[in-house]
Amino acid sequence: MPRWWSTFAGFDLGGVETAAGAQAQAAGRPSRRRGLRYGVQAPLDVTVLRSGVPDSVPGRSLNLGSGGVAAVLAGELLPGEVVGVEILLPKALVPLRARARVRHHDKLRCGMEFVGLSAEQKAAIRRWTEQAKAEQVTGVREQLAAEAEKSSTSGRWGGPLPPARMRRRSGWVFFLVLAAILSAVLFWRWNRGWEDLESGLRKNQTTMQPQANVSADVMEKLVTHRVDPDYPSAARPANLRGVIVLDVVVGRDGSVVNVKALNGPEILGQAAVDALRWWRFEPYRVDGKPVVVETTVAVEFRP
Repeated sequence: MPRWWSTFAGFDLGGVETAAGAQAQAAGRPSRRRGLRYGVQAPLDVTVLRSGVPDSVPGRSLNLGSGGVAAVLAGELLPGEVVGVEILLPKALVPLRARARVRHHDKLRCGMEFVGLSAEQKAAIRRWTEQAKAEQVTGVREQLAAEAEKSSTSGRWGGPLPPARMRRRSGWVFFLVLAAILSAVLFWRWNRGWEDLESGLRKNQTTMQPQANVSADVMEKLVTHRVDPDYPSAARPANLRGVIVLDVVVGRDGSVVNVKALNGPEILGQAAVDALRWWRFEPYRVDGKPVVVETTVAVEFRP
C-alpha cells in the first residue's frame, strides 16, 4: 500500500501558542482586522485539536472577509489556538474550509484570522459577497482610532470645537450607537435561530445514514484530496508500525462525515482518523444522484 504524502495547506491543529506568548502578543499590540469584512450570517463548525482529540464547536458567523471571520460559538477557544473552520455559505454548493488562528474570545464572541488561505478561496469569498450584495462591516476599533485622531487635531488648546467638528463628533456617536443596536439585533436573531440550527444538525445526522457500501478500490478512484497522517511522536519509543484500516462514511458532497479505526494501536488509529477527516471524494452517484456511502481506507504507518 503506497504512502500518501499530500497535506492540507500545512494544516496543523496542534499549534497552540503558550499563555505567556499570547499575553505578550496582547500587551505588545492590539489585534487588527485584516481586509474588509462583510455581514454574513451562516452556520459554521470550528474544529480544535486538544490532547490529540479533535473537538468540534458549532456556531454562527457574524461577519466574514478574506482576512478572517467573527462568530458566536457554543464553546470557548484560547487566543493563539490554530483551528479548522468550515462555513456553509448561503446558496454555496461546497462549504468553505480553512485554517485560522484565534485572535480573541470574549464570552460567546470569537475573532479568527485565516492562515494560509488560497487565492482561489479568497476569490470565492469576494465572489460570494458580490453576488449576495453583503453589507460591508466597519470595526469599532477603526472607528475609535479615527475619532481620536480627529479630536487631537481639533481642540488642541482646550477651546471649544467648531460647529462643524461638533456635528462630526455627533455623527460618530450616532454611528456607534447604531452599531451597538445592530449588534444587539444580530445577537437576538442568532439566539432565536439557535434552536433551528440545532434541529437542522440533528436532521442532518439522521440523513447521513449510508445508502450503499462501496469497495475501497472504487472509492480510491474518486479521491480528490487526501492528507497523509503524521507519525505520532509518542509511538516512536515502541517503534509501532503497521496498516490501520478505517471505516469511512462519505456524504453526498464528497466530504467525510464519519470515520473510525477498525484495528491497530489506538495512538496510530487516532492519527489516521485525524487525517481522514480532511479527505475529499467525488460524490458517489446511484442513478445519477449523489448518495451517502460507506467504504474502507487503509493507511500505513512507519516510524
